[in-house]
Amino acid sequence: MALSQGIMAVSVPAAALLSASSSYSAARVQTASSSLPALGSRRGLAVRASSAEQSANFGPSSQKLWTPKITTNAVAAKQEAAASTGAKGPGHELLLYEALREGLEEEMERDPHVCVMGEDVGHYGGSYKVTKGFAEKFGDWRLLDTPIAENSFTGMAVGAAMTGLRPVIEGMNMGFLLLAYNQISNNCGMLHYTSGGQFTIPCVIRGPGGVGRQLGAEHSQRLESYFQSVPGLQMVACSTPYNAKGLMKAAIRSNNPVILFEHVLLYNLKETIPDEDYVCCLEEAEMVRPGKDITILTYSRMRHYVLQAAKTLVNKGYDPEIIDIRSLKPFDMFTIGNSVKKTHKVLIVEECMRTGGIGASLRAAIMENFFDYLDAPIGCLSSQDVPTPYSGPLEELTVVQPHQIITAVENLLAK
Repeated sequence: MALSQGIMAVSVPAAALLSASSSYSAARVQTASSSLPALGSRRGLAVRASSAEQSANFGPSSQKLWTPKITTNAVAAKQEAAASTGAKGPGHELLLYEALREGLEEEMERDPHVCVMGEDVGHYGGSYKVTKGFAEKFGDWRLLDTPIAENSFTGMAVGAAMTGLRPVIEGMNMGFLLLAYNQISNNCGMLHYTSGGQFTIPCVIRGPGGVGRQLGAEHSQRLESYFQSVPGLQMVACSTPYNAKGLMKAAIRSNNPVILFEHVLLYNLKETIPDEDYVCCLEEAEMVRPGKDITILTYSRMRHYVLQAAKTLVNKGYDPEIIDIRSLKPFDMFTIGNSVKKTHKVLIVEECMRTGGIGASLRAAIMENFFDYLDAPIGCLSSQDVPTPYSGPLEELTVVQPHQIITAVENLLAK
C-alpha cells in the first residue's frame, strides 16, 4: 500500500471491502433519508435530515439533481424546531462512550462499506474502548490498525471514501489531527468541489478532546475553531449518550465529511436511550430547557455547566432558555432565531477559545440575522486565549465555570 501525505490508493487489504462496490454505486444515488428508519416526529425522537438539505449547504452532488442554494458559513435555514432527547418509552442505560460504540456497531452491521481506521482501533479496542470487540466481530479488513501517522491514515481514508467506502477515522486525541490538517482541509473538505462533483467524501472524523484531565496544552485542544472555516466540512458536537449515538449514526450515513467532537470528560456520562433505532439531525439544535428571560447557547461539556448554573438562576427567579446548538457548522438559525425573538437577550457559553472561536462566529450570525430583536449586547463566555496549563487549579481557571455563567446572566438581565 503506497503511502503519501495526499490522497492514498486503496489496495489489499482494503480491496476486500470493495466486493460490493458495484451494488453500492447504484445504491448511493438514493437519498440518505430513504435509508433512515421511518421515525415519528413526536418529541423524544430525533428528526431525520435529508441529503437534499445537506447538499444544499455543502455543494451539489453529481449523483443527485438538486439545485444548490447559497448559504453563509454559519447560517442554515431550518424547517422544524429542535427535538428534545432521551428515551420516552422502553430503553437501556449506556455511558456516552458505549453509546458511540453502539451507534458505530449498528452502522457497521447495516452497511458493509463502513470501516474504521486509526491507532489501536483493532484488537486493543481504541484508546477509550469505543471499538472494543469490533476486530473479533468484523475482522481486520474493516478495523484497520494504522501507524502513528495521522496524515497518512487520514489521506488513506479520503482515498477509500472516493472509491465507495465509508471510513470512520478515530483520532487518539483530537489535537493530533492537526498533523492531518492538509488532508482534512484540501482533500476531505474540498475534493467534492475541486473534482467538479465527481467524488463525494462520506467520511467521519471523530475522537476525544477538550480540557479537564490535566493532559497539558498539546492534549487539551479544541479544534472547532481550526476547522470551522474549511469549506465542505460539517461539524457536530455530542453532549449526551442519546445524541452521541444519534449523531454518530447520522454522520456515517451522510454523504458529506463530518467531524464529530467528543469531550473526554463526558465519556462516563450515563443516560437511558431508546431501544428502537434512531438518528439525530446533523443540522438541528436541541431545546434543553424552554424559558423566557434569556437565551443561553452552548454545546458539549459546557451544556452541563450551564444546567448546573440554571439551578441557581431558577432559584433566584430567573427563567433561562437553554439550547445545545449541537451543529457547529452550519448553525441551526431557525431554532436559535425563534429563541432570540422570544427572549431578546443572548449569552453564549463555550469551551472554545474566545478569539476566532465558535462563539465569535455564532455571535456574528445572530447580529447579522436578528439584530433588531436584541435588547442588549450578546454576551460570550469562552476559554482564555492561553495554552492549557498542566496544573489542575490553573487549568480550571482557563475555562468557564458555573459561577461565571450565573454572574453573566444576572448582568445581562440587569440591562
